[in-house]
Parts: sequence; structure tokens; C-alpha cells
Amino acid sequence: DFLCISLVDGFVQLRYNLGDKTVILQTFQKVHADGKTWHLLKAGRVGNEGYLDLDGVNITQKASAGMNALDTHTDFYVGGVSSLNLVNSMAIENEPTGFSGCIREILINNRELKLTATDPTGGANIGDCDGTVCGYSVCKNNGTCQVESSGFSCSCPQGWIGTTCEESVHCSQNRCGSQALCIPQPSLFSYICACALGWSGKHCDSKINFFTAKFVGNSYIKYIDPLYGKRDLQYSRISLNFTTNQIEALMVWMGKAEDEDNDFLAIGLTNGTLKVVINLGERISVPLIHSKDSTCCDERWHFVTVIQNQTCIKVYLDEELILFEDIDPQRKYTALNYGGICYFGGFEIGRKVHKVTAGLFQKEFIGKIKDIVLFQDSKKIQLMNAEGYNVHNGDHRN
Repeated sequence: DFLCISLVDGFVQLRYNLGDKTVILQTFQKVHADGKTWHLLKAGRVGNEGYLDLDGVNITQKASAGMNALDTHTDFYVGGVSSLNLVNSMAIENEPTGFSGCIREILINNRELKLTATDPTGGANIGDCDGTVCGYSVCKNNGTCQVESSGFSCSCPQGWIGTTCEESVHCSQNRCGSQALCIPQPSLFSYICACALGWSGKHCDSKINFFTAKFVGNSYIKYIDPLYGKRDLQYSRISLNFTTNQIEALMVWMGKAEDEDNDFLAIGLTNGTLKVVINLGERISVPLIHSKDSTCCDERWHFVTVIQNQTCIKVYLDEELILFEDIDPQRKYTALNYGGICYFGGFEIGRKVHKVTAGLFQKEFIGKIKDIVLFQDSKKIQLMNAEGYNVHNGDHRN
């Protein structure tokens, strides 16, 4: 499999192969080869249907029967490759040559690649397109860069300070502890401290330990499963106890949550009823919603278990089987490749639940979670061994 974007006689060309055939799209207009004009290019595919957009002019290749998942498991190359022998002969029209010009602001599935000297895993013969120490985005938060004899300086907009306008004025003299993040609150001309897992207090200077996690909003725990490499991913299981008074919430997301192609198993609440969503491949998300009147948001403790046996899903609520469905009788995808990552309560600070889940869940979890068990493990997850922020001690009635 491959996906390649190249220039052919001045036209932009997109080629991709999902395993059965090569699809080719080419722009109607040529790019300006004056070395000054910037062009906005958008390219990609949905299943086996491709699209290519150059400066607002779109070409779409309608899908036909065939494979519709891109599986490469290789490095991502920009501007060229380390060896021309790596280039698939079907990925280009002529002999492969490296790109000569400037590239900036590369977004892959809405995540920007950092084109710095240190972030890529490798590269060669790359310079600064701007030609000065200012580069393209040295100054953060809409700061303006000026070239100086000693280097550069940034003129920062109101509310931001620092060498590169990276710091909010409201956090310039914060008292947050070393295990905390300062989050500016411009409307209040102040800030709040987001405490790392295991810390508490207004300034996150009190060490805590707990078995029950209390989520208060803008909270999350990210747990890395140390046994992931030994799991049989065709037979997954997760169980936990929870209590809440909220009717909308994401409690669990088993999966990388990096892009829309990632497998996942999610548990949450929608309009007060239990909702389970699973995706075993090709972004086919299958929501399972408990149809009966639910008491999930009554502030009582509830026990939920979700079992995936290949494509058969069972959901138990308070030890009663409430959902049982085969989400794909054709058995096309049967394994939950969740990457060994489990989120509880939400995602990293700044990542909104409704955006990360593409609207499957609307809000982060507010309430308590305890007794989390993965697969058939004999021990519960040790939450204190994970990463997280804004999670409080829920062991007592507080």
C-alpha cells in the first residue's frame, strides 16, 4: 500500500494503492513555478474514494468496489526519500526526483507535523525557506517576528509575553507546583493550576494517593497497558464501577485517539443511558445504546462490563446483560488494535471530547470510577501508575 503526492509537468498528482489497484488524481491547473507563490493543497481519501484540492479547485475520484483501508507501516517522507529504491514504481509517473521548493504547515488527519531540525526522525539537505532566523512560525500566538543583528525578536500581542510569545501574562508569576500546568483565565485576569495525577490543592503542592478516581471536569487518566503485546486482541474485556449525576459523559476510550483510523472501544453516557461504541477497522463505528430507562446518573454505584469476542459484543450493567450484538457477521475485522492505551474520563487538556470522538460523546466525565479490570487480569489497574491531570481522591464521600 502507498499514498504519494508529486509534481508532474507542473500539475499536482495524487496516487494511492490500497492493495488491489492504483488510483490517480491530477489537478486541472498548474502550480506557479516562480519561487514566490504559495499554494494550498489538500489531498486524501475516504475509504477508496480520493480527493485532491489545489487552491480551492477540487477533484474527486468516485469510489468503486475494492479495498478501502491504507495499511503502510512505514516512515512518512516529505520532499524526497533516503533512497530512490524505496519508491514504488506505481507511485510516480516518471523517474523519482526530490522536491525543490518550500513546504510548510503539513497537517495529517488534522495534526500538524513539526518541521523543525529536531522533531523528524531523519532528513538531509533541508534549509529555512524564509531565509532568515525568523523562519515561518518562530513567534507563537500571532506574534510578529523581526530580524535583529543578534538574531530575532518577537512583538507579542496583548496577553502574551516571552521570547517567542509562548507565555500568558496571567501565568507569568504563577504559584503552581512543579507537578502542575498553569492554565490562563483571561476573562478573570487570573489562572488555575491543573494538578498532575497524585497531586492536589490550589497550587498542586499536596501529595495524594487513592484507589477511587474522582473526575471534576477537564480531568483525564491515560493508562498504558504493560501487557498489550501479550493480549489476544480478538477477545477483549473491560469492567469498572462508576457513579455520576451527569447524563452526558465519556468514561472509557480504549484506543490511541490519534486519528479517525484508530481502532477503539468506548463507554459513556448519552441522555442518561449507557452507550458503547466499538470500531474494529475502516472507521466503522457501531454505537450500542441501552434502550430502557436508565438510572446511570442517579449518583449510585453501577458496575459495567463490556466483552468483545471477535465481532460479538456483550454489555452488562449491574450484572444484567443489556446489549448483545454481532456488529459484523462477515467477520471482516475481528481484533481490537487499541495500541495498549486506555483513557478514562476524557483526553489530554485542550482536547475536547466531542472533537476527538467525532461527536460520539459530548462531554468529559464528572463523577467517580474505581475497580477497573482489563481482559481476564487477576488484579485491578493501579491508577496511580498512569498519567493524568485534575483527578482527585474519591476514596471518601467528598
